[in-house]
Amino acid sequence: MEWLDKMNAALDYIEENLDGKIDNEIIAQKACCSNYNFQRMFSFIADVTLAEYIRRRRLTQAAFDLQKTDSTILDIALKYGYDSPVSFARAFQNLHGLNPSEAKKKGSLLKTFPKISFKLTIKGVEEMKYRIEQLKGFRLVGVSKPITTVDGENFKLIPKMWAEICENKTDEKIMKLGKHENPEFYGVCYNCRKDDFDYMIAVESDSKLPKGLVELVIPELTWVKFECRGKLPEAQQSIWKRVFTEWFPSSGYEHADGPELEWYSNEDMDSDNYLSEVWIPIKKSN
Repeated sequence: MEWLDKMNAALDYIEENLDGKIDNEIIAQKACCSNYNFQRMFSFIADVTLAEYIRRRRLTQAAFDLQKTDSTILDIALKYGYDSPVSFARAFQNLHGLNPSEAKKKGSLLKTFPKISFKLTIKGVEEMKYRIEQLKGFRLVGVSKPITTVDGENFKLIPKMWAEICENKTDEKIMKLGKHENPEFYGVCYNCRKDDFDYMIAVESDSKLPKGLVELVIPELTWVKFECRGKLPEAQQSIWKRVFTEWFPSSGYEHADGPELEWYSNEDMDSDNYLSEVWIPIKKSN
């Protein structure tokens, strides 16, 4: 239950600071993980990005203030982090379907988005196949680009990046550098920053680095590897969600510092029964 306590402490911090500055680094510290990992966990568990959740909670509280206090629209806009009544009114309209002036009237129909709380639910209906392995470091060579996490854009940009390297034949160039005869591709999330991270499509390689490609040395780490069977990207997205909602809360492990890997087999990627894996660096919980 310690994992749940940490996650809920992070949510309490958000709630206590809806009318002030919310520091994503402090949120992550409360949850005892990195900023990137918390945002990633949150989006999978809550089905909404952290930024969108905070926005909805602030606009929910703003609606309460409009109806229950004599504060001006400007005061409420500034209170919840908006620079002007215009930007506040636009966001308020998009969420509630009416403007702040109308919301002040009695009988106005408003929406509320309650505070989230994390609880452990016992499912166990569908098995999860995983194994824990400690691997020595290895070198990857491929292409990399920064991917924003703002508004969940990473879920769109990564599939687009895969499509692009197939269209321009870069995947064939990368595959020729593979260490093995039939190299498997990796997708790597690394160099995680506040609102973005680097994503790499690569193969394991000992070859000299060609112009236009980049290399990444994966350090020796302990990994939990989850088997994923099904059509991409839906099957992997389902596994990612189950990892954070089912496996981590009861495993006795937590996310360690290090990249996250997706391993892709040489089977037909368009198959409804395609084999891939999700690799996450782990350490035993304190």
